[in-house]
Amino acid sequence: MELSVTKILLILILVLVIFGAGKLPGVMGELGKGIRSLKDGLKGDDDKKPADPKQAADSNKDKNA
Repeated sequence: MELSVTKILLILILVLVIFGAGKLPGVMGELGKGIRSLKDGLKGDDDKKPADPKQAADSNKDKNA
């Protein structure tokens, strides 16, 4: 299914009618915060890993001792 220009315009008009021009910036802002929160949650496991390989080796020594 291809999104042509007319389909995109129709979707935008429907969104504008449903939410109204006043609420649209707020809705988009909340959507952006939600997506950002999801991305942070998905990469949260990477934050626990040390970036420096030497620190990783030191932490492995501590676990094995």
